[in-house]
Amino acid sequence: MILKTLSVLNYKNFDSKTFNFDTKINCFVGNNGVGKTNVLDAIYHLSFGKSYFNPIAKQNIKHDEDFYVVNGDYEKHEQIEKIVVSLKKGQKKIIKRNNKIYDKLSNHIGFLPLVIISPADRDLITDGSETRRKFMDNVISQSDKVYLEALIKYNKIISQRNALLKYFALNNTYNKDTISVYNEQLDNFSAIIYKKRKQFIEVFSPIFQQKHQAITNRKEQVSLTYSSDLEQECLLNLLEQHINKDKALQYTSVGVHKDDLIFEIDQHPIKKFGSQGQQKSYLIALKLAQFEFIKQQSGDVPILLLDDIFDKLDEQRVTQLLDLVNEATFGQIFISDTHADRTERAVKQVHQSYKIFNL
Repeated sequence: MILKTLSVLNYKNFDSKTFNFDTKINCFVGNNGVGKTNVLDAIYHLSFGKSYFNPIAKQNIKHDEDFYVVNGDYEKHEQIEKIVVSLKKGQKKIIKRNNKIYDKLSNHIGFLPLVIISPADRDLITDGSETRRKFMDNVISQSDKVYLEALIKYNKIISQRNALLKYFALNNTYNKDTISVYNEQLDNFSAIIYKKRKQFIEVFSPIFQQKHQAITNRKEQVSLTYSSDLEQECLLNLLEQHINKDKALQYTSVGVHKDDLIFEIDQHPIKKFGSQGQQKSYLIALKLAQFEFIKQQSGDVPILLLDDIFDKLDEQRVTQLLDLVNEATFGQIFISDTHADRTERAVKQVHQSYKIFNL
């Protein structure tokens, strides 16, 4: 799968811009603030229908404009695929594939597999469990429609149950039969989600270990484990046991929406005991494992975005990383950096075709 052309209109800091890409390596260089990361985010937009960096969709519209359009022409399985993501203020976002509007965004997820490595990934270590769950959901959803559908339905029912708990508190009332309906639905969908997350970690963790050893030359012992309330028992029982707590809190306190991934180095939390360099290596191994997992599951080679990669790693580590991505298993790569000479020096060493865009 190759992104041949990208066009943006009123997107972030760009009024109108078109890029024609190399089939292997594409580099965006220039000072901070010129829009290098915004180009990568536009490519991300085409795969996921949203920004990687700013979840508030209308804030991706250029200042003083009313809409944005991101347009990409891909070559996939010897077919040309035209993808357009557009948003007008006050209206619903539209995603089109070959001029046909998707009924549901979820139908597009996984069609253009993509992995991004960015300094923003540090949130996976420093933030709460929600960020790590989103990472896990993103990886699984790109190749598993059943999982994505179960997740969407589960989250919708959690919102409804939470609204009901608030209603009970406001009106000083409680109806066991009403909440039981939500409990049973949540139990069904949580069983699917929990099973698929467990299966995911069983496959993903060994890939992650392999990537980490390649990056660090086996210097450190790291682990990645899955933690869930459902390890104790089924969600139906847990919801019944925690009903008094949920009524007091006015939200659902147990379930797969509280799951977490535990990141450790030498059997200690990497957040507290990992150096900055160790944390960077852990995150890059995580993302390279994501790439490998999606490739294995979907049968397509994902696009790889490397945002501000020299900010994350020293030049030697970048060369080491690019050596890894030089393997035949990798496809098209997009890199952003502030120094053109440094970038060109690094990409020349991997002996692939490349283009450099000065912004």
